[in-house]
Amino acid sequence: MYKKYPLLFMLFVLGIITLVSQTGGFTGPSLQVITVEQAKTLPDDTPVVLQGKIVESLGDEDYTFADETGTIRIEIDRDKWKGVYVNENDLVEIRGEIDKEFLRVKISVDSIKKINEE
Repeated sequence: MYKKYPLLFMLFVLGIITLVSQTGGFTGPSLQVITVEQAKTLPDDTPVVLQGKIVESLGDEDYTFADETGTIRIEIDRDKWKGVYVNENDLVEIRGEIDKEFLRVKISVDSIKKINEE
């Protein structure tokens, strides 16, 4: 069919792609921004959103994140940066989950974005 009617085949494929790309998703309430102090009290694997600054690189993929309530270790895999560059003066929003290890709490970051201070 695709050899006999190439235009019809292309329109069919384009229609399928359009249908797939128009699928929806959840539009309900999103996670609220919490503080470092609050994050430290949450159970393992809890999704979190925090705003603050990355104040120190600890080597490899580990950093110190700080807000007005304290500091916490965060882990940002290289593929999560997605072209975002920040320094210790930039306000950022991180989204991730609590990762409790033995005697330490850290956040495994899923996404990071620079935000404007107002």
